[in-house]
Amino acid sequence: MRAVLVDPKAPGCLALTDTPEPVPLSSQALVQVKAVSLNLGEVRRARNSAPGTQLGWDVSGVVMEPARDGSGPAAGERVVGVMNTGSWAEVAAVETQWMTVLPDSVSCATAATLPVAGLTALYALENGGQLLGQSVMVTGASGGVGLFGIQLAKLSGATVTALIRRNALSELVRMCGADHVVIGDSAEEAAEYGPFACILDSVGGQVLADSLKLVGRGGVLVNYGVSAGEESVIRAGDFFRAGRARYYGLYLFTEFGRRPAKYGLRVLVDLVSQKKLTVHVDAEGSLSELGSLAERLYNREISGKAVIHVD
Repeated sequence: MRAVLVDPKAPGCLALTDTPEPVPLSSQALVQVKAVSLNLGEVRRARNSAPGTQLGWDVSGVVMEPARDGSGPAAGERVVGVMNTGSWAEVAAVETQWMTVLPDSVSCATAATLPVAGLTALYALENGGQLLGQSVMVTGASGGVGLFGIQLAKLSGATVTALIRRNALSELVRMCGADHVVIGDSAEEAAEYGPFACILDSVGGQVLADSLKLVGRGGVLVNYGVSAGEESVIRAGDFFRAGRARYYGLYLFTEFGRRPAKYGLRVLVDLVSQKKLTVHVDAEGSLSELGSLAERLYNREISGKAVIHVD
């Protein structure tokens, strides 16, 4: 089969080559990949991985061989799933607990955007509890997780403040439901819309430090990224004096031990099918163009999601 492997000399440190098909475990279905989407974390990982490493988290396609243990979808069913690694290929072995079946109304390309970005936003907001009538802030709001986070928070009945770096992206986050938009490299100006019952932070650095001051009593800040690449210097007193405030570090793949991906994916797919959740795709390409799109995502030239169509 063809697959995209780490190659330090190629664009995005990724190149298309031939490699053996995966041999599935008894709990895995063999999937003919139709579409994948890119995430900043795996794009960054490509720059630090050994040559020949196969990466990729998000996957959507058609089951070629069902799992031998009898779990999961049957052959011929269209599915969306998530993997620890290995989706950037024509064929993937996917855990049945980490996939769900697609309805006819949801395309593989649309579904491929949901696993990592959508599940991160969904599981992060679940930490906020009942959000009806509450205030929520999403940092890095123009990214894949951020855009899903805004929409899911609005569906929960929250008032949403979006923090972005560029004014040009204001309309995008407002279209997704943001009530307030704060622009800049600091979250200080968001104070006028706080305190917040729930803050979703993917930036880290100064934004995380600022945001901890804005968590309301009984609220939670869920951190799932450090895109700023900076250390955070916090004043602990400003945080604990809010009372019953929590900081939650969310690493998606450990969350699956609490709630397998198939359950969250089912929620997201149903919302897309009902047209309650929309996907913003900013770039598309073929498997041979994955490295170039990865380079653009790494350089922050893509907002929302980048989708790869696998022929």
